[in-house]
Amino acid sequence: MNLPFPGKKTEQHRVFEEYNPETEPSLVDAEIPDDFDLIDEYWVEQGRSLVRILRDRRTGQNEYHLIEPALSAFEYELLERMYEDLRDTLILSDDEMKQQRRSVLLDRMDAQIREYGIVLDTMARRKVEYYILRNFLGWSRLHGLMKDTNIEDISCDGSDIPIFLYHRYHKNIRTNIRFSEEELNSLGISLAQRSGKHVSIGTPVVDATLPDGSRLQLTFGKEVSTRGTSFTIRKFRAEPFTPVELLDLGTFSSEELAYFWMAIENNKSLLFIGGTASGKTTSLNAVSLFIPPLAKVVSIEDTREITLFHENWVASVTRDTVAGETSTSISMFDLLKAAMRQRPEFILVGEVRGEEAQTLFQAMNTGHTTFSTMHAGSVDAAIHRLENEPLNVPRNMVQALDIVSIQALTYRGTERVRRCQEIVEIVGVDPGTGNLQVNTVFSYDPVSDEMRYSGRSLVYGRIMELRGWTAAQLADEIQERIRILEAMKAQGITDYRDVSRIFHAYAINRDSVMDALESLSGLFL
Repeated sequence: MNLPFPGKKTEQHRVFEEYNPETEPSLVDAEIPDDFDLIDEYWVEQGRSLVRILRDRRTGQNEYHLIEPALSAFEYELLERMYEDLRDTLILSDDEMKQQRRSVLLDRMDAQIREYGIVLDTMARRKVEYYILRNFLGWSRLHGLMKDTNIEDISCDGSDIPIFLYHRYHKNIRTNIRFSEEELNSLGISLAQRSGKHVSIGTPVVDATLPDGSRLQLTFGKEVSTRGTSFTIRKFRAEPFTPVELLDLGTFSSEELAYFWMAIENNKSLLFIGGTASGKTTSLNAVSLFIPPLAKVVSIEDTREITLFHENWVASVTRDTVAGETSTSISMFDLLKAAMRQRPEFILVGEVRGEEAQTLFQAMNTGHTTFSTMHAGSVDAAIHRLENEPLNVPRNMVQALDIVSIQALTYRGTERVRRCQEIVEIVGVDPGTGNLQVNTVFSYDPVSDEMRYSGRSLVYGRIMELRGWTAAQLADEIQERIRILEAMKAQGITDYRDVSRIFHAYAINRDSVMDALESLSGLFL
């Protein structure tokens, strides 16, 4: 049924309000293809963007199908023309610059429809509205994937090849999305531009951070990737994981998190090691919430991943040279040298992989508390990497490191999970052999899926000595922190702002937190 032709829009009220899935029918209506069985389905955008996990009976493999509103031939032609016209004329006035982008775009779309002199029924207009918003403000055909919070990685291997994903529940899976060579080149340029970077045949490789915080690695054209433009997007949550969430997921036990809490309060340096996607940066970010509230923090990264709820924090990022300009590149080494002059109490380095490792360990040796991550499968492998090219850290400097946490992406049955395999302390250098001595504090038992405390901790011993505590006082301090972590888990307090407020409140007035232990959310009222 056609609606009456919309009259002239006033400044106060748009003729058509934006789509409301609660009161309007779904725009998606798609049958399950032959030879496929439905495994799972969920909405990315209620009523407008649906995900179906389907099993192909012929191959026995699951596929990820992103289903968006289907367009008729007329609607498709209208959308193409409107997209071109809006792109050519979308110059904002001073008043429009102050409005929300969605509102301005919908106003312009209404005006364009009136200018065409056509009448659209409600369903057709809603479909056009979805694609206009998706293409101008979203991620075009990647929009549903970027908005799907269950996706960790998006991988495009070339033109006319399906996009592959790493899904939190369905793991590695192929999609029903693929791009032609022309579409893929255009998308590659768009992704680079939205990251503030330039890509071309002359500079075909780009590492960047997308506006939502995701990490982009892009190769353009067929210069270095023979199958055409390729990219990998590693998605990160807008809000970081907290220690409470890692406790809930089983990555760490409450005893291990209390250990990190005590260590960080007492300025011990940490290094998280593990393989790709083992959760190193996630753990680094989570335990950084234990940093005292007024301490000065400097973070150094090549792509922005660390997010702290901390006011006294300098977040620095490296910079590449810009083609055609005289600007100089700023490396992690440069930022680390600059950080040393800023008198930080805590230095967080996203990942050490080059000459900055020497400066990082010099910072440790001069009394700065540092946290970082590194690719290595074990403590021995980490030490070997540190002591050899290109890091070249002398062994007597490595002993300034206090704690190494080994992370792994492992299996529990058929489910892949992230677990802390070991927490190891660097004791020192054996004067006789010159070997580094280590002490394993916690180790993971894969049979019981539990972390076990060895009963020996040099860090705890040094804290007792520094604070003048007895063993009983130390045990009370540890148990108090375990009770807080367990209470937050039981009460479902996982938002990183709320978790940080509790940690900060404990640092300032611990009695107020312990008195409110039965209802910690009352601290925010």
